[in-house]
Amino acid sequence: MSNAEIGVIGLAVMGANLALNIAENGYKVAVFNRTYARTEEFMKSAGDLVDQLVPCKTLEEFVNAIRPPRPVIIMVKAGGPVDMQMEALKPLMSDNDIIIDAGNANFRDTLRREDEMKDTGLTFIGMGVSGGEEGARHGPSIMVGGKQSSYPRVQGVLEAISAKYKDTPCAAWLGENGAGHFVKTIHNGIEYADMQMIAEVYGIMRDRLKMEPKAISDVFAKWNEGPLESYLISITAEVLKAIDPKTDTPMINLILDAAGQKGTGRWSAIEALNMGVPATAIEAAVAARSLSAAKGERLHAEGVLGLPASTDVADPEKFIADLELALLAGKIAAYAQGFAVMSAASKEFDWGLPMPTIAKIWRAGCIIQSRFLDEISTAFSKDPDVANLVITPAFSKLLGECDGPLRHIVSESVLNGSPVPALASAVSYFDTYRRGQGTANLIQGQRDFFGAHGFKRLDEEGDHHGPWGS
Repeated sequence: MSNAEIGVIGLAVMGANLALNIAENGYKVAVFNRTYARTEEFMKSAGDLVDQLVPCKTLEEFVNAIRPPRPVIIMVKAGGPVDMQMEALKPLMSDNDIIIDAGNANFRDTLRREDEMKDTGLTFIGMGVSGGEEGARHGPSIMVGGKQSSYPRVQGVLEAISAKYKDTPCAAWLGENGAGHFVKTIHNGIEYADMQMIAEVYGIMRDRLKMEPKAISDVFAKWNEGPLESYLISITAEVLKAIDPKTDTPMINLILDAAGQKGTGRWSAIEALNMGVPATAIEAAVAARSLSAAKGERLHAEGVLGLPASTDVADPEKFIADLELALLAGKIAAYAQGFAVMSAASKEFDWGLPMPTIAKIWRAGCIIQSRFLDEISTAFSKDPDVANLVITPAFSKLLGECDGPLRHIVSESVLNGSPVPALASAVSYFDTYRRGQGTANLIQGQRDFFGAHGFKRLDEEGDHHGPWGS
């Protein structure tokens, strides 16, 4: 009997939480897992929501349980498992049914998958979901890409289960084919940069100011009441104040300083490079994670090279105030770069990405949710085609207020050996972007000298070569 509104395949944590979220919002949902034992466990843990769930032993039973046109959310490991699941589904589904990949997919896989489904009668949605396990259960930010005509069939469910910002759903259709997964990828790239800069600031307070985790936590908690208010700042305060129950010491001091990564940050940096758009904060964050993983090498290098001498901070209170503004400036750089990459991709793939809408659906539910996204949405609403966020009136003014503190923190950090790759990249990015007369004229001269690539002149049209051989 076809009575479920939607189906979910894959009942690991994310898929299970998403199914429970759908059920809790009043929609009947069919569920399927490759191993039925997992489905049984899931049903036992569903509590009062069990009547909203339709457990299925076979894919045939699963497909038949959903009201046509059937939307099916696949929530399995990205890559090959998604392709395998899609191939198993295709023969069982009917015209206009919708396969939705809600995993952390590379948007180029999404482009391929939609192309492969062109003549099947089925439609495909690549859907970015941000917010982690908690978001999936209680309200994520949802970024939808695919045929616009297929969105109304799932819009009600997705808006219902999404996070809400002042009663506005954080879910939207953003463009054709890979648009949703691309936006999710850049979201994660910005997340990498944001986290790296927060970590750099933590490191400065720990190593330069000799502050204990609880004191650093208090600083972040205070910052979360101001312009830096965000999910990441709030959880940073929580992480830093947590005490390990086994040792009664700060938990942070027991965590190995080697960061993991699942690929989305690298994808962001790679796609920015592919499109010729500088995303230096994201690149620095990805590189920093890779360096962090080389723990043994770093310990050996410290023994061989030693650490630079560090001086005392004359005015710690003023220094911490500058740290706050430096972090805000770095955040501006990360978001400006991320939105610039999305703008370039929007043109390249003819997506027409709605920048104000993207900022709006990131205001709640997702990892990079922050007060500052309201200002970004407003800035893009006033000038949707602006080349870069930093030249909008609101952000150019804000950057002017943060510029001095950012320079102070970065210069002090370099002189005292505190690693600040992402914050330093922000200084260079701003300085390069706003300098009308750069130094690339020399690079063009060099390229012409060794490769006869030619160059443009300031005083004449056309391509020219230098008198290098004369």
